Amino acid sequence: MVEKLYRDPDFMNSTDARPIRILAEYLGPAAKFEAAKIRDTIVFFGSSRAKSIEEAKRALERAEKEKASEKEIEKARNLLKLAHYSDDARELARRLTLWSKGLGGKHRRFVICSGGGPGIMEAANRGASEAKGETIGLNISIPMEQFANPFITRKLAFEFHYFFMRKYWFLYLAKALVIFPGGFGTLDELMEVLTLVQTKKVTKPIPIIVYGSEYWNDVIHWDTMVRWGTIEEEDLKLFKLVDNVEEAFEFLTSELTKHYLEKKEDHVPHTPAKPPEP
Repeated sequence: MVEKLYRDPDFMNSTDARPIRILAEYLGPAAKFEAAKIRDTIVFFGSSRAKSIEEAKRALERAEKEKASEKEIEKARNLLKLAHYSDDARELARRLTLWSKGLGGKHRRFVICSGGGPGIMEAANRGASEAKGETIGLNISIPMEQFANPFITRKLAFEFHYFFMRKYWFLYLAKALVIFPGGFGTLDELMEVLTLVQTKKVTKPIPIIVYGSEYWNDVIHWDTMVRWGTIEEEDLKLFKLVDNVEEAFEFLTSELTKHYLEKKEDHVPHTPAKPPEP
């Protein structure tokens, strides 16, 4: 018996079938989000390398005990700071989930979504799970670090091949973003979102929190960009630098209430049309 082409792995993994694979990463999540009644999300970005506070403390104690170089000890101290950010992500996600569950309605609102991997992403999914809420993980197949963490709602765990399709789903349903300290990937996601908002390619109101001024002001010299004229001072209003869970929670819930709960919503995402049943 001749195998159907859509069941032929050689064809489906070929260059010719790439448009089909891209379409699958568009239609597949859309169908699952619709089935789960997910209306919108709050997206958490951050480092996959963040450890638990206990792990980070042990690493620092070990470095000091073994008389490691000052550079290694400083790195261990900073990893402990990163672990505290991970704890904040967990608590913020937990509180936002409890708040969103109290809104009622037939759809799930402001569901916590992360990149699905370890570190700060896992902390966000864990916080939402501890509040007994649905939580989304948009994973990506890469050679290092990334694996689906155990706190994602199983039916909302995705494994993407294409970065651009993953980014699409990060932003399409997002009504707010929280950017914790991270590396190249987090910087990429932050800058892409800021660019889309700055250029008005994204027109919906979308509060953006950049969490951890000590880290971000060290990594990105925002005022230098203004001084050199590569951005305008007004562009710094596209995001809010925040340093504690309480401030982040109050800002996000206030902005989301103002833009999406107190008045008729104009920015309701809709899933792609389904083909007729055979």
